[in-house]
Amino acid sequence: MLTRRQTLATLAALPLTGTRALADTRLDLVATTGMVADAARRVGGDAVEVQALMGPGVDPHSYRQTRSDIVAMTRADMVLWNGHYLEAQLEEFLLKLGERNAVHAVAEATPQELLLRHADYDGRADPHLWMVPELWRHAVEGIRDALIEARPEAAASFTDNAESYLAEMAEIGAYGRRVLDTVPQQARVLVTAHDAFGYFGREYGYEVMGIQGISTESEAGLQRIGALVDTLVSRGIGAVFVESSVSDRNVRALIEGAAAQGHEVKIGGELFSDAMGQPGTYEGTYLGMIDHNVTTIARALGGEAPADGMVGKLSAGS
Repeated sequence: MLTRRQTLATLAALPLTGTRALADTRLDLVATTGMVADAARRVGGDAVEVQALMGPGVDPHSYRQTRSDIVAMTRADMVLWNGHYLEAQLEEFLLKLGERNAVHAVAEATPQELLLRHADYDGRADPHLWMVPELWRHAVEGIRDALIEARPEAAASFTDNAESYLAEMAEIGAYGRRVLDTVPQQARVLVTAHDAFGYFGREYGYEVMGIQGISTESEAGLQRIGALVDTLVSRGIGAVFVESSVSDRNVRALIEGAAAQGHEVKIGGELFSDAMGQPGTYEGTYLGMIDHNVTTIARALGGEAPADGMVGKLSAGS
């Protein structure tokens, strides 16, 4: 793991953007998360080559850049990151890199009045905007605008690609609303490993309870777990959810605590919170990630949704 001094020294020693062969006219992009990378690929099309730093199961809150990450970001034509302190350990480096290279915090294109804030998150906004397609559209539009600025001659292509992607996002958003509305009102309680579903809860009318705070760097104390166990028992909540990028240790503790009080709680499924599924799979795309999450939640909490999702692409048992 690189120290802060080593990181900044490596950055200072590397050349500026523009060292690639002139014959390669594609934009070389580096994206921090899979959600940002997926949007960049869809909007950029054949005009871009996108590398994602964080793959399936990687927690962006605690991810630290490697030497190869620094090289990739410094040599890229553009670096795209979520922002709102999601990539907490990378933020200092990215802000420094942005003083000389094209670096865009795409989720920060979201209008301020739409952001959620949390008293325990140092006055910052909740970064998990991708949980709601209607909100994530602002990040997609931000990516579109950044690409047009870099390659104005391809503006029409980037605009058309973005419109197509946004239309698909609107479709999966409408499907999510439809199936989530089938869950009985009293069952619309989402208990997860960390507080990544705040925007989801606000948009779809679900009460959200995360064991940890907005950042996985926060500690889940015994008092917090004990209070959630009491809530599960007193309200008869029968399902909780694990996350693909967060340890299930605390969720298991909830289940065991409820069992000790004679109340059975099951795992309703694994949700994609801060990372998407495996590359090359439907769940490894943003649309597939959302399809999986809303389908899993609806079915686990007593609603109606097809097991294979909106268009029959979800993996068996996902």
